[in-house]
Amino acid sequence: MGPSTPGAQLWVARYSGPGTRFDGANALGVSPDGSIVFVTGESIGSMGYGDLDYATVAYDASTGSQLWVKRYAGPAGSDDYAGDLGVSPDGSRVFVTGDSYGSTGYPDYATVAYDASTGSQLWVMRYDGPGNVGDFTYDLEVSPDGSAVFVTGSSIGSTGNYDYATVAYDASTGSQLWARRTDGPGTNAGDSAFDLGVSPDGSAVFVTGFSLNSTGFSDFLTVAYDASTGSQLWAKSYNGPANGSDAAVALGVSPDGSAVFVTGGSVGPSGSGGDYATVAYDASTGSQLWAKSYNGPANDSDFAIGLGVSPEGSTVFVTGNSIGSTSDYDYATVAYNASTGSRLWAKRYNGPRDDIDDATALGVSPDGSSVFVTGFSTGPMGDFDYATLAYDATTGSQLWVRRYNGPVHGHDWANALGVSPDGSTVFVAGSSTSRKNLDYATVAYSIT
Repeated sequence: MGPSTPGAQLWVARYSGPGTRFDGANALGVSPDGSIVFVTGESIGSMGYGDLDYATVAYDASTGSQLWVKRYAGPAGSDDYAGDLGVSPDGSRVFVTGDSYGSTGYPDYATVAYDASTGSQLWVMRYDGPGNVGDFTYDLEVSPDGSAVFVTGSSIGSTGNYDYATVAYDASTGSQLWARRTDGPGTNAGDSAFDLGVSPDGSAVFVTGFSLNSTGFSDFLTVAYDASTGSQLWAKSYNGPANGSDAAVALGVSPDGSAVFVTGGSVGPSGSGGDYATVAYDASTGSQLWAKSYNGPANDSDFAIGLGVSPEGSTVFVTGNSIGSTSDYDYATVAYNASTGSRLWAKRYNGPRDDIDDATALGVSPDGSSVFVTGFSTGPMGDFDYATLAYDATTGSQLWVRRYNGPVHGHDWANALGVSPDGSTVFVAGSSTSRKNLDYATVAYSIT
């Protein structure tokens, strides 16, 4: 397979930390000029188990050569889990966020900024909510002008229950600009934010997740904040048709800033199990524009995990996991008309063993012609492999599928995906079994 073959594997880079036991990559980002790929996650330090650190690695995007690696260990000398990563629009800085045990003995948000060229640590900021017990961050985004970094997640409040907690930092200094907490309509119940987006003009921040309602079930809860002040602009809930549990996990904003799209899982009508639920809102007012569900062929469990919007804003793509009629979980990827919610196509991927295939991440090519999905898929011998697919964005036709089975043919889980700005390469990262345990494994594939 020559280097110009669509889906050709260009390189593989692996990282094993000083503890040489467990290294799990969770997030990936590409520099705006396409020259560097950044990967972050958690990695056991030299003290062994109980000593997980953030580990952030930079690779040359053309060759996979490691440029630098930096680790962050929190003040408690305990476990630290990096969950997401973002790159400044000018490519000068990389920001990483996650959960880090603090002096109270409980996890806090911990956000770290690095120089993208050298890996030098520029600043660290921590957020400990009013409950001083548990704070878990899940997503990070950088403002379009690069001036601010936003993180969101779930944080125990003074009542002892979880709230949304969204924090804005000055990207240059790390100074906290604002922190806003949202307690959903089920007062003093559990609320957890999972994903965040910023409007293209940088004026608003959107957060989604789930909130327990007064009946004890969860609903989607999507909140808009003023990006400068943190003032809440609107908050909207979505309760699925069965009045059961609904949880949003992914969010996207239209390129023109007019709409916000969220997706996740929702209990469907009787007999359909859990379904994908994708909802569109007016970005200015929060008015619901449309809501659509996807019920797989088995009328069983279906849960959406990732969302992307085409560059011209006409299509919303959703991927996740769906029980097949004769298989276990399959990848299921669905395209919707962004204006109306009409389904354009739905495609499924069932791996070679008719066993578990779990999608974890989705990306769209810069020209909008292709959609990429990655995750893990049971291979012929019963172990998980990375499985990365490309689809034609217009028709859903499968363009190629590539699997990565690590050097010892053990379990391999892809968790993150990124596309180069020039549309030539797709990168995936995750955890891959080695002789000693698990390593980061980052793989580059040719798109064309």
